[in-house]
Amino acid sequence: MPLRPARCYTHFSGPPYTRKEYIPGVPQPKITKFEMGNPKLDYDYELALVVEEAGQIRHNALEAARVMALKKLSVDAGENNFYLKVKPYPHHVIRENKMMAFAGADRLQDGMRLSFGKPIGTAARVSPGQEVIVIRVKAGHAKIGKEALKIAASKLPLPARVIVKPLKPGLPPL
Repeated sequence: MPLRPARCYTHFSGPPYTRKEYIPGVPQPKITKFEMGNPKLDYDYELALVVEEAGQIRHNALEAARVMALKKLSVDAGENNFYLKVKPYPHHVIRENKMMAFAGADRLQDGMRLSFGKPIGTAARVSPGQEVIVIRVKAGHAKIGKEALKIAASKLPLPARVIVKPLKPGLPPL
């Protein structure tokens, strides 16, 4: 069964559903690595992808944003010339009340009666101003990092902006 669109899960109303020890069959998050690149270099700029609205970001959207940012950085800046970190962890379990859609299905299911739903994935809950992806780069690769974050922002269901912070005094703003 295909995934529902992000608009079905982006906004939330209740508390997070996170107690995995009580939930049978929660799928693992698709994010394979949360930190990539070389964390030990002396970088000049820190670029952050900051969310502008409160909402939920599914684990597959976080993974898609991570993959695209990593690909842009590794191809254009080089393998060890950056440090990328995905900040939020998808703790919230997303449930879905699956409905049958064929002839005679009305005799087999109860509609919305007792519709708690089965776990289908996880999501990270974010608030306005929270950093989703942080990249550290040298001054020569700052524009590449900014482009990478813009590409990553297009994979997220919430509006986001790129913030540039110089890590050393005296560096010009981008």
